[in-house]
Amino acid sequence: MSTSRRTQPERTAASRRALVGAARRLFATHGYAAVGTELIATEAGLSRGALYHQYADKLELFAAVLEEVEADIATRMANAVAELDPADTGALLLAGADAFLDACAEPAIQRIVLLDGPSVLGWDRWREICLRHSVGLVDALITDGIERGTIAPQPTRPLTHVLVGAVDEAALYIAEADDPTRARAEMGAVIHQLATALTNPPPP
Repeated sequence: MSTSRRTQPERTAASRRALVGAARRLFATHGYAAVGTELIATEAGLSRGALYHQYADKLELFAAVLEEVEADIATRMANAVAELDPADTGALLLAGADAFLDACAEPAIQRIVLLDGPSVLGWDRWREICLRHSVGLVDALITDGIERGTIAPQPTRPLTHVLVGAVDEAALYIAEADDPTRARAEMGAVIHQLATALTNPPPP
């Protein structure tokens, strides 16, 4: 389909995809502070005017990038648990946590999500975006575990936030470590202990 035949919503969606893709690459490589809107627009093949037509400013574009990255991480977590035994709640929680930590160990994701995210957007907005994409999956696993009897009956929401917070802190620990490989192994062992302590073996 030629550009001239696109509908306005299609043109808007294409522009947003181009801008978010360009900004994601640049923010991951150079960091938020070092990237200007002119460079983003050029990388996207658009004008600065087109950028500001779609996003109020660079901050809002960064928020859109973070949304996309968090959605990608959530997809990776979902894929990691998709083929596992649904009755083995401990293995499901551990696989989801491992997928999250592995994603956050990648320099591009690490910079956007863990290093720039809180400082650029502020803690509250950064946290809201991150939780929106991770809480649903973890809450579903915990609820299912309680229903199956592999997790002791308890309120799901507080437990979900404790587990998500623990994995977030693990990711930050790895990101700030002098030896990320060692830190990843250490945190993997800690998360495994948490998942084991929380869950019972699946019923026969």
